[in-house]
Amino acid sequence: MTNLINPPENRFMEAIKKGETQFGLWLALTSNIGAEVIGAVGFDWLVLDAEHAPNELTTLIPQLQALRGCGSEPVVRATWNDPVLIKRYMDIGFRTILFPYVQDEKEAEAAVAAMRYPPEGVRGVATMHRSCSYGAEAGYIQSANERACALVQVETASAAERIEQICEVENLGGVFIGPSDLAASMNHLGDPGHKDVQGMMKYLCDECKSKGVPIGTLAPVTADAQRYLEWGYSFVALGAEVALMRNAAMAKLAEFKQA
Repeated sequence: MTNLINPPENRFMEAIKKGETQFGLWLALTSNIGAEVIGAVGFDWLVLDAEHAPNELTTLIPQLQALRGCGSEPVVRATWNDPVLIKRYMDIGFRTILFPYVQDEKEAEAAVAAMRYPPEGVRGVATMHRSCSYGAEAGYIQSANERACALVQVETASAAERIEQICEVENLGGVFIGPSDLAASMNHLGDPGHKDVQGMMKYLCDECKSKGVPIGTLAPVTADAQRYLEWGYSFVALGAEVALMRNAAMAKLAEFKQA
């Protein structure tokens, strides 16, 4: 007799659909122990970065194992909008993927399709992988599309011009604004707090809200996070574990050097 388990729901995806605030954190250390420590804190979602951090499939799997059962939704920021790579992320256990540098609705459609089985998408079918607990999850293939959450990063001025069309993409999970790259594309490199960049972030938030599309961003500065939440950003990453560790270490050393 085979013991089957029910696939867990994507609580993060369901929460942002309802407009519920979800607090996240970036994980860039590629460490399963670091992930395990942060997983016990209680963030709603955690981004395992494979774009700007040296993560590969073999480093992501131990971190997913460390986060299993913690209650935080693991999100991988993909290296690129590549359907072959996305298929592998899905097979090792990710249900929520952050796609960098999405420029228009065609690229957003490709991102959504890469995460979903036919006829809604182009994800290849395998039956014995980590995402379905190696065959132990009942009805995984039939229900996987319902839990697939594609988040697309709008991080250039040209992509911002296509926000209305991007928001109309069917089965899109949400839009994520990258403040630093957006600032760079607007000729304000290193200054995401510039009034023009902030004005664009407010505009993008209003557009997404008007279309009923969840919108999120990264805001390590508390005042920025509070402002974005007031505007209507529903999923906000409050920083990165590597920065928190460095800042805490610097503050501790400063206590004694000043003394």
